[in-house]
Amino acid sequence: MTEAFAKPVITQAMIDAYDEYTHLTLDRRRFMEQLTRLAGSGAAAAAIAPMLAANSAQAAIVAEDDSRVKGKDMTYLGSSGEMKGYLVKPAGQSGKTGTVIVVHENRGLNPHIRDVARRVAVEGFIALAPDFLSPLGGTPADEDKARDMFIKLDAGQVTADGVATVAYLKGHRDGNGKVGAVGFCWGGGTVNMLAVNASDLSAGVAYYGMQPKAEDVPKIKAALLLHYAGLDERIDAGIDAYKKALDAAHVDYTIYVYDGVNHAFNNETSAARYDKKAADLAWGRTIAFLKEKLA
Repeated sequence: MTEAFAKPVITQAMIDAYDEYTHLTLDRRRFMEQLTRLAGSGAAAAAIAPMLAANSAQAAIVAEDDSRVKGKDMTYLGSSGEMKGYLVKPAGQSGKTGTVIVVHENRGLNPHIRDVARRVAVEGFIALAPDFLSPLGGTPADEDKARDMFIKLDAGQVTADGVATVAYLKGHRDGNGKVGAVGFCWGGGTVNMLAVNASDLSAGVAYYGMQPKAEDVPKIKAALLLHYAGLDERIDAGIDAYKKALDAAHVDYTIYVYDGVNHAFNNETSAARYDKKAADLAWGRTIAFLKEKLA
């Protein structure tokens, strides 16, 4: 006799608890206690936790050996030392093209972000995914350890390394001198800060990223495309003030809020939060924006 088990039900409260854990407390024990209360048992919580987290075994959308792209691990000069990164070019590139920085989430340069860099390269750009954990030795395989490392990063150095990355791509021999950036979660906030601090940045795309201080917004020269998740109360709380500052500074920007979806809706390795419809729509808008601004 085979016993059937119902698929665990994931509620918004569980997703909110996971968001608090991964972005605010980093206290896994407390998160699991809270998830156990919400799920009704430790066994249910144990089954649900992996569905909330990212699954690094998820198949890539653009495989590492895809014939349309050529990728390699490399190093370049950051603000105060060597930066590690993953550089991907279109395999059939002829002539010079726009370049795009792909900024990772608070898990570092992992397989998902490498996949995103390849997706950008498939669209005809040179893509560089920097490892912003390079000053601490680089991204570890354990994502919980990677998250713990982010609180040790110096925000000023992150920005300076981002500015150095813009300079590196601006001078790339196969680039056309125009540099864009796309970032997710922590990376979205980093793109916003890069727009404030890198006058040579032509275009920035921030997915559910923290907003810069209003007084810094007039420094932005890049065109911006800002994607937000409708259920992401923590990040969305800053939208109105950011929009007001962008308007006052006459920045070229577009904001989209995707109703009914969660923070990290673009990340298909997180089954509970990924929303294919919103992700596909936002990605189409992102590529069209980059093609317009980096031509």
